[in-house]
Amino acid sequence: MKVLVTGGVRSGKSSHAEALLQTGAKVTYIAPGPAADLDPEWAARVAAHRLRRPAHWTTVESSDLATSVRSADGAVLIDCLGTWLTSTIDELDGWDAAGDDWQQELFGRLDEALVSIAEHPAPVVVVTNEVGMSVVPEHRSGRVFRDLLGTINQRVAATCDDVLLVVAGRVLKL
Repeated sequence: MKVLVTGGVRSGKSSHAEALLQTGAKVTYIAPGPAADLDPEWAARVAAHRLRRPAHWTTVESSDLATSVRSADGAVLIDCLGTWLTSTIDELDGWDAAGDDWQQELFGRLDEALVSIAEHPAPVVVVTNEVGMSVVPEHRSGRVFRDLLGTINQRVAATCDDVLLVVAGRVLKL
């Protein structure tokens, strides 16, 4: 079972994704977002997620999705692709970069992650943000993020067995 759970901010997508794996004896939670030590608000969000997870789950904080999935024993929960994208753009200095060399590297990393997800013998649940239903961002960085995440979401969805949209805590199977 490979599942993509998407939705807007505070829609309940992470809670639903976690509930999909509650019965799993072994779960690796992959947190691919930026470090929380520089932003108190982000640190509070990370702490809330940690408190909600079962104590027996293993947490891996890494933007190397392919290696993290390959190393996981049991089910995997990746939360989320939006924070992975932010971390990866940061690593590749892509926010203001001209040209698309950094994007080729980004999609190379995504391709490796997709192979590892497809080959993983246990369930994998991937959480992402649905960013295509909003206003056009005013700044270039916002438009780059939105466009890339939309493309990434499509590619991940194509490799999954199910795609779930969470809106106001309600789940729709697409």
